[in-house]
Amino acid sequence: MASITIHDENRRIQETDAIREYLAPYGIWYEKWEVEGRIGVDATNEEILTAYAPEIERLKAKGGYVTADVINVNPETPNLDVLLAKFDKEHTHSEDEVRFTVKGQGVFHIHPPTGPVFSVLVESGDLINVPANMKHWFTLCDEQTIRCIRLFEDASGWTPHYMEQGVHENYSPLCWGPDYIAKADDLDPVVKP
Repeated sequence: MASITIHDENRRIQETDAIREYLAPYGIWYEKWEVEGRIGVDATNEEILTAYAPEIERLKAKGGYVTADVINVNPETPNLDVLLAKFDKEHTHSEDEVRFTVKGQGVFHIHPPTGPVFSVLVESGDLINVPANMKHWFTLCDEQTIRCIRLFEDASGWTPHYMEQGVHENYSPLCWGPDYIAKADDLDPVVKP
């Protein structure tokens, strides 16, 4: 389940309704979709898209998206470091970035025009969008595995527009699993000096 960390406030949000409430003013949606029992662990991309066709069609109508695909990244992905380097620096897109995580974990760092930088940990079953022109960056968790449905407004996809003086270097990715037990000092090292 998703979690939000507001680094500069040493604050974490983990309850579903509170996550939705925090993200809404920024134009970010958060939804939780069922994964277990809906698709098999070895489902093909086509099986995944078919299983979630009703949700995909609803989002296409809501956001004007024209296409959906599945991305599958894992440690065996060729040139993984090069691929990940495209997303781990602060950037924007001219269209929304919409992801439903089927498998794995990653962190979206969001740098809104108002308010502090915050991160959203996404895991299996989490849907999130990053609105067009919102500054953000993305990192994978230690397992370097994520499988997501992506939706696009343009069939050719989007291009990152990097910030000249991005704040991404000031923040470390923060990943934790469902069995993570927070300690009082856990959030302090998130922001680098």
